[in-house]
Order: sequence, then C-alpha cells, then structure tokens
Amino acid sequence: MMVNKEVARNIIGIIGNVLSFCLFCSPIPTFVAILKSKSVGEFKPDTYLATILNCFLWSFYGLPVVHRDTLLMSINNIGIAMEAVYVIIFFIHAQRSGRVKVLKWIFIELVFLATLVTSTLKFIDTHEQRSKIVGIICLIFNILMYASPLSIMRKVITAKSVMYMPFYLSLAIFLNGIIWVIYAVVDKLDVFILIGNCVGILSGAIQLVLHACYQKANGKPAPDLQLQLQPSTLEL
Repeated sequence: MMVNKEVARNIIGIIGNVLSFCLFCSPIPTFVAILKSKSVGEFKPDTYLATILNCFLWSFYGLPVVHRDTLLMSINNIGIAMEAVYVIIFFIHAQRSGRVKVLKWIFIELVFLATLVTSTLKFIDTHEQRSKIVGIICLIFNILMYASPLSIMRKVITAKSVMYMPFYLSLAIFLNGIIWVIYAVVDKLDVFILIGNCVGILSGAIQLVLHACYQKANGKPAPDLQLQLQPSTLEL
C-alpha cells in the first residue's frame, strides 16, 4: 500500500512539474515583444527577480541535505534557468536605471542565499531542523509570490477589463495549486508545500472570479500594462 502511495505521489509530482513548466513559460510572449521592439517600455523585472529567489529557495529545500524532494528540486532548477533568461533579456534592453536595479537585487539575493545556505549547513545539524527552518522561509516567499498578481487584479477591477490577465494563466495557477496540494498530502504530509499552494488556489480562484465578472466588459488596459500582459507567478 505504501508503494502505491509513493507511485501515486510521483505521478502527481510529474503532473505538477508539467503545470509549473507551463507557468514558467507564460512570460514568453512578453519577452518576444521586448526582443522585437528592443525596448522594455514600462515593463518591470520585479516578479522575475523574485521568482529566481523563490526557485533557489525551493531547490535548496529539495536537496538531500535538507529535505530530499527530487521532483520539487528539478522543476525549480528549470525555473531558475528560465527566469534567468528573462532577466538577462530585460537587462540587455533596459535603460541604465533598469540595469542598475537588476544588478542591485541580484547582489542582494546572492548575499541572502549565501548566508542562508552557509548558516543552515554549518549551524543546523539535523535534517528535521533544516527542513523546518528552510521550509518556513520558502513558505513566506511562496505566499509573497502568490500575492504578486494583486496589483494586476486591482487594475482589472478598476478598468473592468481582463485583457491584461490571461484566462489560461489564471486557470493554470488554480490547477497548479490544486495538484501541488494533492502532492503535499499524498503518502507523506509536507505542510510547507500544502499551505503555500492553498494560498495559490485562493489566488487563482479570485482571478477566475474576476474573469467571470469582467470577461465581457469593454474596458481598455492601462498604458503602463501593455508589456505586463503575462505576469509570472511561481507555484511551488
């Protein structure tokens, strides 16, 4: 019976990896537009810089020295690579102020990660303690990532238009949250993945409700959102 639960959990985790990969791909149209125009316009890299940090944290959490979760670690490694490409594209086509901002936040993130990894491995001896401390930090950042579309939701309500909040992205966020919640409770409970993705389900559900309310509205997107039509949200 335990073997069956483990197999089921692995299958669910693979499905979660596929859905998360789709979410990581969601900003591609935005960056294709940036490459074509050779300008970032009003686009901001904040979400993608935050996503890189979040992916690093979950990858660290999934390492054998902390918690051992291969499926969780693998998809977040892919996320790191994809988000890094997005940030590099932004850096190449941004003005000087945008480039300075990117470099500043990358430096801050690297210092934070180096401090966390060094402190965890040097001063915390047991896997249980490491898993708990790193898991709490991952959970905090995961909730922040799920909260990142709030500004977009607010402008959807203001403009009464969902043109800049793609339906399939909102649906993917909702489904992705559900699959990772199931993953968190099958075979062995992972409270950190569970709580973070419950918040994700709520975020996706709110977005879907907004789609139901404003799908037929004729509101026009605000000019400063033209290059933010594909917000990226990490779902792990």
